[in-house]
Amino acid sequence: MCHFHQAKTVRRYITKKPRLQAGKDLKKIMYRLTKTNEKNFNKKLNEWYDDYKDFVEEKSTNIETGKSYYTHYKVRAAYRSLRANLPYLFTRNKHKKFKIPNTTNTLDGGTFSPLKILIKIHRGLSKSLKLKLVDDYLLNYKKR
Repeated sequence: MCHFHQAKTVRRYITKKPRLQAGKDLKKIMYRLTKTNEKNFNKKLNEWYDDYKDFVEEKSTNIETGKSYYTHYKVRAAYRSLRANLPYLFTRNKHKKFKIPNTTNTLDGGTFSPLKILIKIHRGLSKSLKLKLVDDYLLNYKKR
């Protein structure tokens, strides 16, 4: 998961200027994402959840229907998005040999266009050979 898109997802739920203290604190943690590692980020996220667990799990009941719902569902959704995507947010650190950027900005600049063309040209390759082609490209694309 690209850090930029994860930040956009969280901002969509808690906005640029959150009013609730839980949202403000979660926003601070979110904006440390690019400057930290998985262990520290996970620790901060766990600390945030410990502090706001009752707040996040708070439920209200709709008087007309009798159905219950999470009172602060947007803050909860932002937290759950971070928690669900945590294994993917630091993939670039686990595979340093590939030199994967933390955002998709280089994709927009056409870095992977030659790779797409290469795969399209060799469309008869088996899946395992395509994976080898992608691995080779990623290992050597800076040299090209």
